[in-house]
Amino acid sequence: MPTRGAMNQDRPSRLVLFVRRHRRGLRTLLGLSFVLVLCLAGAAALRLSTSDLRFAPYRAKLVQYIPFRIQTIRVEGRSLTGENELMNALGTTVGQPIFGFSVSAARDRIDALPFVDHATVERHMPDTVVIKIVERSPIAVWQDRGRFILINRAGEKVPDQGLEGKNGQAFLKLPLVVGEGANTAASALVDALNAHPDVRAFVIAATRIGQRRWTLTLRDGTSVLLPEGREDVALGRLGEYQTRFRLLERPVTSIDMRLPDRMIIHQAPGSQGASSASGQKARPESAPPSSSSASHQTRHPSSPSPDGATPR
Repeated sequence: MPTRGAMNQDRPSRLVLFVRRHRRGLRTLLGLSFVLVLCLAGAAALRLSTSDLRFAPYRAKLVQYIPFRIQTIRVEGRSLTGENELMNALGTTVGQPIFGFSVSAARDRIDALPFVDHATVERHMPDTVVIKIVERSPIAVWQDRGRFILINRAGEKVPDQGLEGKNGQAFLKLPLVVGEGANTAASALVDALNAHPDVRAFVIAATRIGQRRWTLTLRDGTSVLLPEGREDVALGRLGEYQTRFRLLERPVTSIDMRLPDRMIIHQAPGSQGASSASGQKARPESAPPSSSSASHQTRHPSSPSPDGATPR
């Protein structure tokens, strides 16, 4: 008769019983673990290969065995940067392996593009690449000692690489600022011009005078002398006169707005006929006069009488 000890020796252990009961599940788990290890090893090898050119041939072969392919490339923040040059700097395209390019190298190439301040490049598994760009947006062209320089809101130079092609055409629409200190003071003037598009449409350049105030040059050569520190108010008045009397389309040589309570208009020589013709229509008393004198002073209707001081 078998003893109790012999019976305990013949009985399978708990581990053996567990393995027998869950044999199918354990096989699946082992298979998944093996695949995970392979993926981790591949990712580690790819990361290592990006730091050494010696691994490039092995890296190119390895990525062909990874099933993830790029289906979408999403770009955020692009306005001035050309799409073709951005894709060239990225170094990959839709349909290529998502691990087939270096994220850090792509970021460095995009950072080197002319209008890019900084960029980030990210892989969003399983099939998306995301590019986020912060651009150095120029607001004006600064003419300094015969050179034309793109500047941003801080007055800093923005690389332009020659302003060729579509970028060059776009920057023809930027305002031109001229003179010493014009770059650092340009942002306030540009904001004021943007707030009055009916006036900005006539402006081709703005010259900084004594690093204190601006003189605008219109398309027909007319000069508009703006007051120091009150550009927005003066442009608002100018826009009002343009809307009511088409002032910026008249044959005048200069419009002096340096005093807050008056506007001095100098007519072009030989423009009496044009002025008389325009004066045939009835206008309010506050309208710019169209008599035969060379210059006229128009008092702002809501301002007190001037003290006779002559602006500088």
